[in-house]
Amino acid sequence: MLLSAPIPLNAYYVTYKEQYFRLFHLHYNRYPDDTMENIYWLEQTMKADFANPLYALALIENETQWEKYRYLFNMHVNLKLIEQYLFLGNKWNKRNAYFYNAPWKGQNLESLQTAETCFRAALSYWKAAGEWAEKAQARRFRFVNLPKVQFWEDEALRIETGELNYEKTINRELALLQKVREKFQSMDEHTY
Repeated sequence: MLLSAPIPLNAYYVTYKEQYFRLFHLHYNRYPDDTMENIYWLEQTMKADFANPLYALALIENETQWEKYRYLFNMHVNLKLIEQYLFLGNKWNKRNAYFYNAPWKGQNLESLQTAETCFRAALSYWKAAGEWAEKAQARRFRFVNLPKVQFWEDEALRIETGELNYEKTINRELALLQKVREKFQSMDEHTY
């Protein structure tokens, strides 16, 4: 009898960027499933529309602040996607091709291919993050301050000055991955 009674559910639909972004969270232990979950929420964030400025993650008082907020938000989400793809790629990335791994050469090469796919996805988001940062750093926004998202403004400035450069990091990872791949490819599986 108790099971047949309707139970009211206090749920709401997630429809706006800010709502999806709140579903993204860092995990103490970064398991691939958790990272993929974060990537999913961040990609949904990118597809969604912005909520009304009343529900923004910063105090918005005029249209100029609203415009800068949207640029910074998109830049920040792209940076978080890069980080998540780097975490995911590093789960499959082999830092060295040890001689005793020769019997599993095929599996290691597959793992490196997965890591490369993740790193290349991160690289595509870097280009987008740079474009959004450039828009947020436009001259007309120089004296527009959004205190609640100051960290995002700092990220945009670091991108502009070159202090934050994920492209350099990703290219370094891809170069190392290629060296490890070549070592695995040159191994003879039957020697060990």
